[in-house]
Amino acid sequence: MGLTEKELAELKEAKKLLESPGMAVRLSNALGAPIEKGFGFLPEKVAGTVKIATRVALEKAVAAAVLTMNTKKQQKASNIFHKVAAAASGAAGGAFGLPALAVELPVSTVIMFRSILDIAREQGETIQDPGTLVASLEVFALGGSSGDDDASETGYYAVRAALSRSVSEAAEYLARKNVLDKGAPALVRLISTIAARFGIVVSEKAAASAIPIVGAAGGATVNTIFINHFQNMAKGHFTVRRLERIHGKETVRRSYDKL
Repeated sequence: MGLTEKELAELKEAKKLLESPGMAVRLSNALGAPIEKGFGFLPEKVAGTVKIATRVALEKAVAAAVLTMNTKKQQKASNIFHKVAAAASGAAGGAFGLPALAVELPVSTVIMFRSILDIAREQGETIQDPGTLVASLEVFALGGSSGDDDASETGYYAVRAALSRSVSEAAEYLARKNVLDKGAPALVRLISTIAARFGIVVSEKAAASAIPIVGAAGGATVNTIFINHFQNMAKGHFTVRRLERIHGKETVRRSYDKL
């Protein structure tokens, strides 16, 4: 059986979220200045800082997820609570400028990952399932495109396909070991792959924070847009996964492509 009208409407909304303009456009619109301008204020060493910070942030997010594995049954996600927490983190980081990125990013990433898990649970995912944990990590790879990417590399299903092997290996490892070891090769490969795309969005966030008019208040605004972006990606991603559990991946993919 195909998707119902209600399910097609849900899939259409999910696609709208997943294929919407990226972080750079949203930040530029909110700050009234193109992100390219912010890149001009970034010190050369920031690129290396972002690369290290994104990996550390994802590792800390995964470690923090262990504390939430035995969560409550399906309930409405607390998006506003997590946005407020992320804004507070951004305000604190914005007050100290770019040097605070290495400290602030892991905090905001843990908050976002907890929000992503919350949205997964709302969409009927079982948090104890290793597949849900790695699917939640996948969200950080969504919506982050670079000038070198083309449409075939940045589409939602294209990103999932690129990550599929690493995701499968990591989920299989977690299911077999029933313990989280961030040094496990399967998780290292997954985090490395995701960090490459997540780092693009983090660089855009850093560039926005580097614009002279952005201080503590601006840092809160940047982080609110930052978490809102990934909450949207999570909502779309886990809506698609919920429909796939009902109708199968191929049926949902065909409907997604037709929209």
